[in-house]
Amino acid sequence: MSQPQLEAMPDDWTRALAVVAHPDDLEYGCAAAVACWTDSGKEVAYLLVSRGEAGIDSMAPAECGPLREREQRASAAVVGVAAVEFLDHHDGVIEYGTALRRDIAAAIRRHRPELVITLNHRDTWGPAVGGAWNTPDHRAVGRATLDAAGDAGNRWIFPELLTEQGLEPWSGVRWVAVAGSATPTHAVAATAGLERAVQSLLEHRSYIEALTDEDPEGYCRTFQTGAVQALADRFGGRPAVGFELFGR
Repeated sequence: MSQPQLEAMPDDWTRALAVVAHPDDLEYGCAAAVACWTDSGKEVAYLLVSRGEAGIDSMAPAECGPLREREQRASAAVVGVAAVEFLDHHDGVIEYGTALRRDIAAAIRRHRPELVITLNHRDTWGPAVGGAWNTPDHRAVGRATLDAAGDAGNRWIFPELLTEQGLEPWSGVRWVAVAGSATPTHAVAATAGLERAVQSLLEHRSYIEALTDEDPEGYCRTFQTGAVQALADRFGGRPAVGFELFGR
């Protein structure tokens, strides 16, 4: 049975904040869409909950974290994102809870986005990748981001954000968009941003070289092309980046 067509993502917004667990999560998830958005003059900021310091087996965390932070900043620049912030939660053991919600709510109050983006928060990646189990970090950060979008607007939740940091409540989040969802509802045409998405992922060269023996550029191109083509049949034949969109 054919799946329903995807709706176009809302376009009547100015600022977005993307919140993910690790360097490279956005490049695997939605860089082509980000490139298209920044081309149109929209402001997109990135918040990385960890520095990905546990991501390369052959490299100690003290060396790996700063390297992956540098690669993430270079990667973001390729798709027009200048604002890249890092929290100091530990890669691999990020915990869902009030501390994480507070940190994300603070970032939402600082950046005041209308659109918040995160990565798949569910247990698996769905049938497209054989039902592979999702990581604890992705699940924790995705869920906390969905919750923090509401926390940010309530002055009585985390009141210290106002009294200690001067961050006024922000109730302006209109949507949370989940990239990498097995059940997308909306999409962004990816063709215009595809080449930059390839180059953006390629900036994570150290991580990719540790991950695969394939030629890094070939690996990045194959992944990005396959990902956007997978949804073309559901978006009028156009390569697309899919999102599961939650309204607020």
